[in-house]
Amino acid sequence: MCISRSVAAAVLAAALVCGTPALSHDRAVSSAAVMDVQPDAVEAAGAVDAFHAALEHGDTAAALALLADDVLILEGGSAERSKAEYAASHLAADAEFSAAVPNVLSRRTARAVGDSAWVASEGRTEGQFNGRPINSLSAETMVLRRDAAGWRITHIHWSSQAVR
Repeated sequence: MCISRSVAAAVLAAALVCGTPALSHDRAVSSAAVMDVQPDAVEAAGAVDAFHAALEHGDTAAALALLADDVLILEGGSAERSKAEYAASHLAADAEFSAAVPNVLSRRTARAVGDSAWVASEGRTEGQFNGRPINSLSAETMVLRRDAAGWRITHIHWSSQAVR
């Protein structure tokens, strides 16, 4: 059984309000998901989930707050080299897509050493967007840095392929 991204976002929001570190399974997760999140990386994985929840709910300010100013985002052979560049180009479209098409997490690996972490996630994105069917496998790697305000995403690499 899969939980919906809306339920996952509500659980994540409650965890954040209560000051409890978000766990990697707060995101919509397949019942057969493979989770390999080391204890030191739980909060970093929670920041990744909070970023996705913010996009899904159209809260672009919250999504941007989780990005480092110098974030590097690679997707589809192109790059955005700062938070400002992402905000001016793909942020709104990413939020619109995330709200319309659910992604279910199937595998996650996360590691942290000191103030650096990486979170690799795989999933399936399936639904409708702008009148066209979407059915793809997705892969995502995020690199994070911890500062006084918490974990910030410094690098994102997104890729996907259509399910045949």
